[in-house]
Amino acid sequence: MSVKQKRVARPFTGEEYLESLRDGREVYIYGEKIKDVTTHPAYRNAARMVARWYDRLHELHQEDVKRGGPEKWKWTVPLDTGGDGWTHPYFIGAKKAEDLVKARDTIAELQRAAYGWMGRSPDYKSAFIGTLGPNNAFYAPFQENAKRWYQETQERLLFWNHALVNPPVDRNKPIEEVGDVFVHVEKETDSGIIVTGAKVVATASALTHMNFVAHFGPLPIRDKKFALSFTVPMNSPGVKLISRASYEYMAAVAGTPFDYPLSSRFDENDAILVFDRVLVPWENIFIYADVEKANSFTPRSGFLHRFSLHGLTRLCVKLDFIVGLVLKAVEATGVRDFRGVQARVGEIIAWRHLFWSLSEAQVRNPEPWVEDYVLPNLAAGFAYRVFATEAYPKIKDLIQKDLASALIYLPSSAADFLNPEIRPYIEKYVRGSNGYDAEARIKLMKLLWDAIGTEFGGRHELYERNYAGNHENIRMDVLFMALESGDVDRFKAFAERCMAEYDLYGWTLNDLVNPWDVNSIMKFT
Repeated sequence: MSVKQKRVARPFTGEEYLESLRDGREVYIYGEKIKDVTTHPAYRNAARMVARWYDRLHELHQEDVKRGGPEKWKWTVPLDTGGDGWTHPYFIGAKKAEDLVKARDTIAELQRAAYGWMGRSPDYKSAFIGTLGPNNAFYAPFQENAKRWYQETQERLLFWNHALVNPPVDRNKPIEEVGDVFVHVEKETDSGIIVTGAKVVATASALTHMNFVAHFGPLPIRDKKFALSFTVPMNSPGVKLISRASYEYMAAVAGTPFDYPLSSRFDENDAILVFDRVLVPWENIFIYADVEKANSFTPRSGFLHRFSLHGLTRLCVKLDFIVGLVLKAVEATGVRDFRGVQARVGEIIAWRHLFWSLSEAQVRNPEPWVEDYVLPNLAAGFAYRVFATEAYPKIKDLIQKDLASALIYLPSSAADFLNPEIRPYIEKYVRGSNGYDAEARIKLMKLLWDAIGTEFGGRHELYERNYAGNHENIRMDVLFMALESGDVDRFKAFAERCMAEYDLYGWTLNDLVNPWDVNSIMKFT
């Protein structure tokens, strides 16, 4: 009798990831259909930063192997699907706080390879993938699909993205009246369902393997043909991406990496995701024709708890980077010892501390979930969703107040240093303070300007403002969670307990003394 051999699986390497994108996908930009996103100047460096992410994960696993057996691993974990291999810990359901701490720390370490600027890293959608195994029963009668994708994705670390929001078209109408635009089922076949429509905003989807589609929004679905959740490979016939303008391309045409160090490699191009009679096989469907389940996907799937942890952790690393830039910038301009500047830099650091503290709260105080699994703390996650929308614009405002013209008192390009006629003037008049020469000062300020002032920087402000949903819903979610958890009743009862300690005739409790012996308004005996 032969012993069945275990599957041996591991994540993509960077080079394997790049090769996997050469699959005939339909991506359009500037009126052109792209032949290869890994070589086109609108996407090629962003693709290579994702490749760096995969390679960094392999480096972390090698560090783990040197530590000894899996019980000593710091960054990676064995598969939990019966295969013989390893994976990123956030692709697996967590059973205790320590599992979430490890996953959070791995997310953060991989984000450091991108300085916190990779919103759609391959572990972004692990916030969803990691729920499919533990919570597969939610997707009945398609629970076997959930189990299979849980296994396949964690074994290779397939890069998933999602597009959940309906286009901003006819939003004054019920979803069912915008069937010419919104994603819906045209018909069933033996092989699957035929889907047509569009979703936004498909951030970085040109560089992903799969795209997940579900419903997210303030208006509920009422018609079964809109009640669906599925995944499709990006090269599926009929799937098309229409990209916005590329900051990477513009940086390549008009500048150099010295001039646009972030734009030129971290532009996760946002796109319109179009389905033109796309066949979605039955094995790729999670929810179909179930209105109640489609409307409750966000709160009931576990994704809401987990995606907030990923987004929060990424923002924490990004703020570490921005704080470092600001500290160097006030040195370079000679204002680091000014009292007002110190106060404002301190405020930026305080925001950084706040979000890292929320991250700790999410992972150290998990919530029980299905069976013996846990989820990150949702109250802390919801607090992040609200305060990130306030913090990021505030931090940008503080930077602009103290750096002011220093952010644009800069030559146009690295090429200016190569002109012997003007270089002496640049060296003299654009030098920094505290030992920063002109090249070091200009390099620093161009990096900071790219972070907050260029079109790339402006897009990131919009991104952080809307990352977790529209500004009203993320606040309403906090209220609704408080209502559902009983917190609203507890808060009201706490206030009412205080109010019950007194009435028109004074204190109602015996441990306090009424003022009637000295009060000049009311007299009681």
